[in-house]
Amino acid sequence: MYQIRVIFWLLLTLNSFNDLFAQTKIYTKKELTKLTDQASQYLNDANFEKSLKISKAALHKAIVANDSSSTTISYITIAANYAELAEFDKAIFFYNRGLLYAKKTHNDTLKNRIFNNLGNIYCFEKKQYIKGINFYENALKYSSKIADTSQIFMTKLNIAWAYFDVGHFEKGYPNLEFINKNNLKYGDKSTAGAVNMLNGMYYAHLGNDKKATAYFLNSIKSVNKINEKSDLSFAHLEYSKYLISKGDYKKAYENLSKYNEITEVLYNKDKLKKANVVGINVELDEYKREIDKFESEKDAQFQIVQKSKTIVFLFMIISLVMLLLLYTLFKNNNFRKKLNAELSKTNRQLTLAKEKAEEASILKSQFVSTISHELRTPLYGVVGITNMLLDEHKELANSPHLSSLKFSARYLLSLVNDILQINKIEDNRMILENLTFNISDEIYMVKNSLSFLAKNNNNFIVVKIDPNIPEYLIGDKLRLSQIIMNLVSNALKFTTNGKVTISLHLEKTVDNSYFIEFKIQDNGIGIALDDQEKIFDKFVQIGRKETDYQGTGLGLCIVKQLLKLFNSSILIQSAIGEGTTLKFVIAFEYNPKKTIEIINNIQVDISSTQTINVLVVEDNHINQLVTKKIIEKNNYKCSVVDNGYAALEILEKEYFDIILMDINMPLINGFETTRKIRLMGIKTPIVALTAFDKAEITEEALSAGINDIIIKPFDSVKLFSIITILISKN
Repeated sequence: MYQIRVIFWLLLTLNSFNDLFAQTKIYTKKELTKLTDQASQYLNDANFEKSLKISKAALHKAIVANDSSSTTISYITIAANYAELAEFDKAIFFYNRGLLYAKKTHNDTLKNRIFNNLGNIYCFEKKQYIKGINFYENALKYSSKIADTSQIFMTKLNIAWAYFDVGHFEKGYPNLEFINKNNLKYGDKSTAGAVNMLNGMYYAHLGNDKKATAYFLNSIKSVNKINEKSDLSFAHLEYSKYLISKGDYKKAYENLSKYNEITEVLYNKDKLKKANVVGINVELDEYKREIDKFESEKDAQFQIVQKSKTIVFLFMIISLVMLLLLYTLFKNNNFRKKLNAELSKTNRQLTLAKEKAEEASILKSQFVSTISHELRTPLYGVVGITNMLLDEHKELANSPHLSSLKFSARYLLSLVNDILQINKIEDNRMILENLTFNISDEIYMVKNSLSFLAKNNNNFIVVKIDPNIPEYLIGDKLRLSQIIMNLVSNALKFTTNGKVTISLHLEKTVDNSYFIEFKIQDNGIGIALDDQEKIFDKFVQIGRKETDYQGTGLGLCIVKQLLKLFNSSILIQSAIGEGTTLKFVIAFEYNPKKTIEIINNIQVDISSTQTINVLVVEDNHINQLVTKKIIEKNNYKCSVVDNGYAALEILEKEYFDIILMDINMPLINGFETTRKIRLMGIKTPIVALTAFDKAEITEEALSAGINDIIIKPFDSVKLFSIITILISKN
């Protein structure tokens, strides 16, 4: 009878837990549909903030209701928001999550929609055309299955566009043929621009200039009527490519400028800021919900186990006192197992935390690398086109606008380098070099480089070098120049109508080490005592106003970190209104024999005056234009191709003295292209012309067969020096 009562009590307990879980509200299909429709409407109205809020709520409720269709629609809307905000990696993530739930349903329309949108992102945003076309092919299967001819029409239009973008006109033409055949029935004003543009691209490929021009102009005209900015930007871009191929650079530049103006409007960064607060935690919401559910279940199970133990214990006391010792041993054994389990769990958690920290560090480095690459690429175009304007129009040599443009581009490049460098230092990936250098030349180079900045505030720079310091020393001249450059530029920014002095004094010598004291002194506004420690922290700018000095607050932080690599530190003496003095000491090696040997081995350019034939492999059309202009200006012969496959094709027909290879290209990257070139038995020197940081790609570049690397934007003198050396060796 007692056992029956115990079982009955357990059933009542379990039933109470079931009642507790049953209290969770399950939302109806009608309520979920209302939420997803609202989110879609806000997306169509470009109200991304509200769309993301409502989509997040709909997603949570759909998962609770176990409604796979509504869950899929919520993920699609969230992904579409991120795609509109140019957050394409996040968009891909949420489309893939949506696809997992879509496969649980029989709704082929949702599957078609996801595959088509993934195709759009991979083809036209990520430039991974093969992957994107595969998604389009999957979309066609589902649109054919549900007999949605209008969707088939749109998907084939995208496939034709993708093939044409990479020059595979023979593969894309069957899709264009289908589009032209069904255009009257399924096409409308919204597709007219794209259809005309694709026909223009095809006839340009065939060499039919009359039809190509007519279709491109009709494309621009039709898109202007409906004010579709995205299609209009592509129409101008493709038309500019065609004009460049025909040598009409003026019209090409006009169309390219229109393309840049439109895309700048389309990808306004304010949209990202607007949605950031709401959207940043969406992807963690489902995970958090699952953890909360798990914790609740765990607590319930723990309570049941505890009550069960109490029942067993009472039963043992009443039934068999003689088994008390056995029960005690059993409890001790359970306690030991539990303790071991907790220790194992803690160890697993620590291991997982360590792995996540390492993964976060890798992701941060990859993010910084990608951002620096994406910024350096357009900066190369800005600097290059500015130089072209100055070369072709000598009357603009004294133009303050062009000088400001060039200075701004170089300033932005310096900022990118600062962020990349501080990331390297924090990751312990920076190692000092030991090279022979002329210390006087380095200091005067810094002075000359900052002359433009000095003139802005009517300042002048004075250099004082102790004559006891040897002319040639051994150390890392690049890091030293950067330290001096950052300190002097900072002094010039906070000084007006004044003087900045760079002083070098030999403090002492120990064996072959010469300890040199560097002093940077200005008579500017000075720094308050309370702020003197803060200025070396990241992103700190003391007393900045709306009209105050440029900068991000990274320069002095980098100086402090670099001095640590030199086993040195910086001292500051300053007061408000009395200027600032910064001092530090660095030990450099002095070895006369080694210095003379290195100087004697300096290579002298004894190259012949023969015509150099250069092949440029570059997918960015602006960079093609800039690089070709720089090379031809040096009286070299230059050929340009858009991708690696085109490079392999031209190398079978023509001999080149040197190859300039971009790394980040669609279809096939620069590393793989180089490997294929070497497999062909071609030993022509190859120089990687890239926006990636040199340290990140050096190992893979050498293994692929690349001879040297130069980072964009580059110094043309350095480029031609590398070309001369490689050709002479070859």
